[in-house]
Amino acid sequence: MIKVGDIVSVLDEPITGKVIAVTLADVEIESEDGFDMTFGIEEVVKIESTTLIAVSYDEVQKNLQQKEIYKKKPKRNISKKVKGREIPPMEVDLHIEKLVKSTKGMMNYDIVLLQLDVAKRQLDFAISKRIPKIIFIHGVGEGTLKEELKYLFRQYDNLSVSDADYRQYGLGAMEVYLIQNPK
Repeated sequence: MIKVGDIVSVLDEPITGKVIAVTLADVEIESEDGFDMTFGIEEVVKIESTTLIAVSYDEVQKNLQQKEIYKKKPKRNISKKVKGREIPPMEVDLHIEKLVKSTKGMMNYDIVLLQLDVAKRQLDFAISKRIPKIIFIHGVGEGTLKEELKYLFRQYDNLSVSDADYRQYGLGAMEVYLIQNPK
């Protein structure tokens, strides 16, 4: 005999719930999901265990976190930025064909002045943006531009100038480090 308050399961359906009303031919149940449904009295079976376990979401999460497989592994203290590798150096190509469309009407003096002006503007930009490393690609040539660049860089404080990586740039580039925090 099924009565109000009993726990029943529906035959041929994966539905279980608590009986909330009984008539001669029908049973109204509240499913575990909270829906009210009506079934024929011959379609339901009383479940002997009358205890439904009501567990909150918070309790489930708390228990899962306590289990060994859900514990987070301790984070290793790894610095995300590796010095000098995270930010690629700024490259400034001073070859004249990269700076102007045509050198028609320009003398060598004008070309070197233009290249030095570009180098100075790019260096000032790097200093203002605190870019730590700049590569100035000057080319091999006779060495006039390279000597003029050395003279320009000597006018700045907190710069360290050296030849750039030979494997990558050959003999035609200079590497400039901006010393950010001078002592």
